Amino acid sequence: MAATEVILLQRVEHLGQMGDLVKVKPGYARNFLLPQGKAIRANAANRERFERERAQLEATNIKRREEAERLSERMEGLTVVLIRQAGDAGNLYGSVSTRDIALATTEAGLTVTRNQVFLPHPIKSLGLYDVRVDLHPEVSIHVRVNVARSAEEAERQAKGEVIGTEEDEYELPVPDDAEDAGAEATAEGETAAV
Repeated sequence: MAATEVILLQRVEHLGQMGDLVKVKPGYARNFLLPQGKAIRANAANRERFERERAQLEATNIKRREEAERLSERMEGLTVVLIRQAGDAGNLYGSVSTRDIALATTEAGLTVTRNQVFLPHPIKSLGLYDVRVDLHPEVSIHVRVNVARSAEEAERQAKGEVIGTEEDEYELPVPDDAEDAGAEATAEGETAAV
């Protein structure tokens, strides 16, 4: 299968910068780059068109990047809370996907689509997660996602408590004198055994 040559219309991670001529697999070009407007086929007519429009494309890209940078400064440190049902061990009944995170960040005031959220694997347990959100191909921010069973539990997690372990839920407090007695018994047992 021969590679398809395309001209990138914007920066594409792990591929190249705007204006780069790159070879990609035909399916990647046909199913991703071309439909999303990230690239055009590298034929003679498109090369000429790109060179004519290059200044305009670069100016538009710079403007969009500057807007994204201003937005990233304003939204830096954004935390969203997602309330989900989970078992005693902290495993979710389902998972948190990019769509869920995009909806939560939009409700928090940052309008993004699920395609802008980078999540290598769905979130399947309670906890705090740092998720990358791409505001522009060259600008991204990290959003803290707090997955909890309730708002109170989310507050506890935000303060640094570990939630979701069975011991966490059912651990009984041990009186101070009981700990001392156990330590003394162990010390006596060691000397008697010697």
